[in-house]
Amino acid sequence: QVQLVESGGDLVQAGGSLRLSCVVSGTTVSSNAVAWYRQVADYQRESVASISSSVNINYADSVKGRFTISRDNAKNTVILQMNSLKPEDTARYYCQIRVWGVTYWGQGTQVTVSS
Repeated sequence: QVQLVESGGDLVQAGGSLRLSCVVSGTTVSSNAVAWYRQVADYQRESVASISSSVNINYADSVKGRFTISRDNAKNTVILQMNSLKPEDTARYYCQIRVWGVTYWGQGTQVTVSS
């Protein structure tokens, strides 16, 4: 069974940094595309960054130059390094993986950026 566990969310001041981790079990991050999404309250979940099996990386325009997605194959983990955080980055961040056409989500981790 595929499972994703996110961690690293916290309360941080604007301009600060956080490092989110997504530990995957039941499949390998090197074989599948993994993405980070975020969601504020009842708003639609939006894509933040993604990394494909061939390490093709994409970012939302709102986070380009500030966020970096990477993966650690040995730990089967995908990392989202977030720098220069802004209050508008406040959201619950979710990790997503698609395996053979099935989408799996983690439970999310809360990021709150104070001004």
